[in-house]
Amino acid sequence: MDYKNRIFDKQLAEYLEAFGAVLIEGPKWCGKTTTATQQARSVLKMQANDTLEATMKTVQTKPSVLLRGETPRLIDEWQVAPLLWDAVRDEVDVRGDVGQFILTGSNAVDKKKIMHTGNGRIARLKMQTMSLWESEESNGKISLTELFDNPNLDIDGVQSDLSIDELVFAACRGGWPATLSRSTDNAKLLVAKSYFNTVCEADMQNLDDVDRKPDLVRAILRSYSRNISTLAKKSSIIADVAATDSISDTTFDDYQQALKRLFVIQDIDAWSPAIRSKTAIRGGQKRELADPSIVVAALGLTPQRLITDMLTFGFIFESLCARDLKAYSMHLGTELHFYRDRYGLEADFVLHLEDGRYSLIECKLGSRDIEEGASHLLKLKSLIQKYNSEQPQIRLREPDLMLVLTGGQLAYRRNDGVCVVPIGCLKP
Repeated sequence: MDYKNRIFDKQLAEYLEAFGAVLIEGPKWCGKTTTATQQARSVLKMQANDTLEATMKTVQTKPSVLLRGETPRLIDEWQVAPLLWDAVRDEVDVRGDVGQFILTGSNAVDKKKIMHTGNGRIARLKMQTMSLWESEESNGKISLTELFDNPNLDIDGVQSDLSIDELVFAACRGGWPATLSRSTDNAKLLVAKSYFNTVCEADMQNLDDVDRKPDLVRAILRSYSRNISTLAKKSSIIADVAATDSISDTTFDDYQQALKRLFVIQDIDAWSPAIRSKTAIRGGQKRELADPSIVVAALGLTPQRLITDMLTFGFIFESLCARDLKAYSMHLGTELHFYRDRYGLEADFVLHLEDGRYSLIECKLGSRDIEEGASHLLKLKSLIQKYNSEQPQIRLREPDLMLVLTGGQLAYRRNDGVCVVPIGCLKP
């Protein structure tokens, strides 16, 4: 299969020019190794069965031997032997040059197993599953960068090529690169199901020395999926799981943390500007998984079922938007948050650029809900303007972009300045 360019490619190249080593983290099967291989000159695969025993013995006796090879040298799934972290750090110091190593990892290693943080030597980058633009399902006719840079960008009449049926299928299939080489729709859908089962039955058991129950992992991921793109409290998720499986707060915390270490759970934090009193801001986290297809697999859904249940798909659509925005944020140098207060005012996402500019974003699957989404954004902007008029000495920046992402097919700029953009048109 031909390699499809990833948004991550440019960022990796830039980091290799700045640091001695780069660690790529992200969920299993998101394409870390394949992407790293495009820029690596030599490769050490830590999980290769035919050399695993010899490799592990070398790690224990003289790990620096494993670091020999043309640079950048890729060390794939380095977490199999945490001692390599300190070996890489020391070797970077000895060589004193950038672009020496690329490390990939599908789970975050316990900090107690490494001696040094690697700060200044090993840079960390997080990779996501493929966005619609990377899988070539978004036509990319509207650039998020250009929307920020050009407030007068003409988007009126730009159309997405994705039908609602195709959008539903894309969410169910997910952004797993392996799906692109499958010849049938059923085969493509099986990849996410296999990923879900692998997490529950193997990855959670192999992560560390803790014995975790596959059925309980499934129950937690199902509850997370039922609450996807909401601010469901931990107590609510525990109560949901406890309806069928016995679970304590401590056990839930352990499982949740393990799923975060595997990059399966990727909750989004709140944006909490001082627009209203602190008691008005709803904190907590928006519940999100690494890819919308995990939700579909966990709940046993199908494209055919979701086509007739747009209410459920609306939450999955928001999760798909979160995935794509996270992927695009790598190109833009952004952070993704959400805003919601106890008065009902919200923005599904707040996307910040490094230079201080930011966008307020609402996700609305159908055209009937666009007015509601735009109203939320305009009310939040008005609230910021009111605050600035009352507190001129501590002014808050007004949003640079107000955006409604939709599952529809037509883009346009409203008279009030809100941009309506189909997710099937968007690129970084």
